[in-house]
Amino acid sequence: MSILINNETKLIVQGITGRDGGFHASRMKQYGTNVVGGVSPGKGGQKVDGIPVFNSMQKAVAETGGNTSIIFVPARFAADAIYEAADSGVDVIVTVTEGIPVQDMIKATQFAAENDVNLIGPNSPGLISPGQAKVGILPGKIFEQGKVGVMSRSGTLTYEVVDHITKAGLGESTCIGIGGDPIIGMTFIDYLKLFEADPQTEAIVMIGEIGGDAEEQAAKFIKENMTKSVVGFIVGKTAPPGKRMGHAGAIISSGSGTAAEKIAALKKAGIPVANQPNEIPQIIESKI
Repeated sequence: MSILINNETKLIVQGITGRDGGFHASRMKQYGTNVVGGVSPGKGGQKVDGIPVFNSMQKAVAETGGNTSIIFVPARFAADAIYEAADSGVDVIVTVTEGIPVQDMIKATQFAAENDVNLIGPNSPGLISPGQAKVGILPGKIFEQGKVGVMSRSGTLTYEVVDHITKAGLGESTCIGIGGDPIIGMTFIDYLKLFEADPQTEAIVMIGEIGGDAEEQAAKFIKENMTKSVVGFIVGKTAPPGKRMGHAGAIISSGSGTAAEKIAALKKAGIPVANQPNEIPQIIESKI
C-alpha cells in the first residue's frame, strides 16, 4: 500500500499549458501516473502530450473522474486554484507554487479543511509512491518501492536521504515534501497518522529544518501516539538567527526555531536523530 496516492490516482494538472505544468505533466505521465486531464481557463479543448485540457476543475472532474490535483500556477492565482480544486470534489491537492501570500493561504487552508481535502504544500515538490504514482517534480529514478515512509520540509536534501535509503535496499512506501512556506496545509502530524495506519510502512524518516515548531509538535505526538519507529534529521545547524535559509518558513526568530532546539525535542521524545544523511539507513535497520 502507500498513503495519499497510488495506482488508483487520477491526476488533474492545474496550469498544464504553462511551461512548468506542461513539462512536469509529461514527466508524471512517463513515470506511470494516470494523468487524466489538465486545467487552463480559456484553453479547453486543447491537448498537452495527449492529455485533454479543460476550462475548469469542475468540468475536468466531471469528465474524467479525477481525484487528485497538482497546482502549477503563479502565486497570485494559486489560492484561487486551491479553492477551485477543493470545491471540485478531489481528495488530494498538491501545491507546487511557492510564495503564496500568507493571508491567502490562511483562508485557503481553512477552506480545504472544511471540504475534507488533503492539501499538500504550498512550496512542495510533491509526493511519490514508488511504482504506483508520482505527483510532483521529484526525480522518480532514485525511488524504489519499499517500507520506509519519508516526510520532509527540505527538497533536495530529501533526494540525498532517499538515495541512501534506496541503496540500502529498504525502499520507500511514500515520500512527501510537506512544503516550505510559512503556512502549509497538512503537517508532520497529519502524515504521521497516515503512515501509522499504513501496513506497508514499517519506519518513518522525518526531515525537518529551522523555523517554526512543527518538529517539536511532531515529537510530542510521536511519543504519545506512534508505535512505528521514527528517525529524525534536522537541517540548518549553522544557520544564523534572523536570516532566511532557502524556504520562507526556514528562519529563526525571537530565539526560537533553532536546529538545536528541535534536535533536543526529538531526543527528549526518544526519537533518534541522525547527524548525517548516510547514517539514516543504519538507524532504521536497527529499529525494524
